[in-house]
Amino acid sequence: MADCEAASESPSIDHHLPSAVLATVLSHLDIRSLVFASVACRAFRTCASQALSFLPSFHLLDFALTLDYLRPLLLVNPCLRSIRMDCMRLDDVAIQYLVRPSLNELYLVNCENVSGKILSELGAKCPDLRTLSLTCLARHKGVPISFADLEQFLIGCSQLESLSLSELDFAVFDGPNFHHIWAVASQKLSCLEIGYIPLTMLLQLLSLAIEAKNREIQITKAPLFCSLQKLCLSVDFISNNLVGSISEALPHLTHLDLQDAPCFDPAPSSDLTNVGLQMINRHGNLKHVSLIRSQEFMFTSFKRVSDMGLLLMAQTCSKLESICLGGFSRVTDTGFREVIHSCSSLRELKVFHGHQLTDLVFHDISATSLSLTHVSLKWCNLLTDIGIETLSLNKDLNLLDLRECRLLGDEALKALSQLPKLQVLLLDGTGITDVGLSYLGQGSSPLISLSLRGCKRLTNSCVELLLAGEVRSSLQVLDLSKIHNLTDEAVISLARSHVQITELRLRECSNIGDSSIMALASMLVEGGTHGSSLHLLDLFECGGITPLAFRWFKKPYFPRLRSLGVTGCLNRDIVDALARNRPFLQVACRGEELGPAFGGPSSDWCRPEEDNLDELEQWLLEGEGMIDDDDDATVGDDEEFLVV
Repeated sequence: MADCEAASESPSIDHHLPSAVLATVLSHLDIRSLVFASVACRAFRTCASQALSFLPSFHLLDFALTLDYLRPLLLVNPCLRSIRMDCMRLDDVAIQYLVRPSLNELYLVNCENVSGKILSELGAKCPDLRTLSLTCLARHKGVPISFADLEQFLIGCSQLESLSLSELDFAVFDGPNFHHIWAVASQKLSCLEIGYIPLTMLLQLLSLAIEAKNREIQITKAPLFCSLQKLCLSVDFISNNLVGSISEALPHLTHLDLQDAPCFDPAPSSDLTNVGLQMINRHGNLKHVSLIRSQEFMFTSFKRVSDMGLLLMAQTCSKLESICLGGFSRVTDTGFREVIHSCSSLRELKVFHGHQLTDLVFHDISATSLSLTHVSLKWCNLLTDIGIETLSLNKDLNLLDLRECRLLGDEALKALSQLPKLQVLLLDGTGITDVGLSYLGQGSSPLISLSLRGCKRLTNSCVELLLAGEVRSSLQVLDLSKIHNLTDEAVISLARSHVQITELRLRECSNIGDSSIMALASMLVEGGTHGSSLHLLDLFECGGITPLAFRWFKKPYFPRLRSLGVTGCLNRDIVDALARNRPFLQVACRGEELGPAFGGPSSDWCRPEEDNLDELEQWLLEGEGMIDDDDDATVGDDEEFLVV
């Protein structure tokens, strides 16, 4: 409270700088910097609003704003053409501020509390909308969404080119008119991504397209039937009938991403077989194929697909640049090798649950012209160090996902440590030890992100060994979750190294306690302040943390922290006070994973860190901005958390 009183007695910054000069300075900042500036003081807020009023886009995915903070930022610019935001703290009240006739692009994540009303409002007010992406729309129980919302949207947005409603269950739109409304949708729609659609509904759409094509009927507005280039969805069962219908109905398709999660083994007539794989690329345009049978509900796989199926697919898919195969339990090295050797343009290779994939799959990869950049071999339990040593001959590898390959050990890391372009390495659940991490630490790979979650053989020494060499200068993201041997000593070693970590995950490390938080809060990075480099910190179920540790989240510690995972039952009142008084901080206390996960069917594999802060934002983050006496920043001595 004393700080607030001192700030109110100090002369405002506009007494030192003319408003015109301040406005000119702020006009060169990005959206994130302007948001920080708008809460610093009254003069900054006025100038930030002026700067925002001239911007064509509002992109802010780093943290979720409440409506009170968002409203004035959006009202100053009624002509925004692009909005990208995190809606975790918003509901339907925010729709009137987001939807505007000038919109060309709307990209919203975490829309759990936003209803289907946003679709109907977009259809009514945004005729020029080109791109729409809404994740988790109306996910929370009781949040309504209806067929009428989708119908109004498809009719009104006649210029739509890309539609993504990932994680939305299209069963809520089931009805006799569902397939007919697509005939009045935008002719320009080339990308469609939806969470789940019942197989019967999808086959109705495809049948209508095939019928129109066979009869040579000219349908003036049928984007799903003839213009679609990218299709991503989840169905009940991936079957021969489905694959054949997609191939016949969508001749221009270049990107196909299909996933199912059966609750029981499908009948032969409802399953994918070798015949279906032969039909998958009838027109020869596919560049990306992803076929995944998830084990979300039961242990199952594509039991009716053998090596012959992949041999047949390879004959028609030689132009593939990316392929993802999940749950092909009967396919051996012969089938996988045929795909690798036949697709000379292949850059990305994913194989999940390849139960018969062994080291032989990469035996003669050096004899090919392949230049793989992204490889994921998750749950390939027969793969050993020998196979990875052979794979490492491919010097262009940028991302390597070896999660749950339990036979891998230190020799694999010795080979990978010399890859000149390797930036992302995922080793969850492997058999590596501290020795392997010493190889990585002393190697030449410019690692940015490293995941060691659940590597049970690691000890406290692994952190010091990892950060003893060149990796220290590049590493930004580190996951040490579920390593039960880790104690505060490991975190203290990390803090002493002064490595510029931006994301640190320590969830379910039972021996991590208050000393770790103290060390991280006090960690000084070159050119920064206490704990200034951390953007994400996950401490969920760290058994040694007590309520006393929360004092280290007060000013001036952790000024850039945007996501914090803690155990909510630790002290709910303290957690709630932290969430209230740090409006730009996402506090997760129910065990949610923070940040996007690597390796999902529709997720990016590598997220580059953007941490180029200008001097003004640096100053604001360090908490030196003044607060006017009319600002809403009144906190008690026991709850004086950093507001910015």
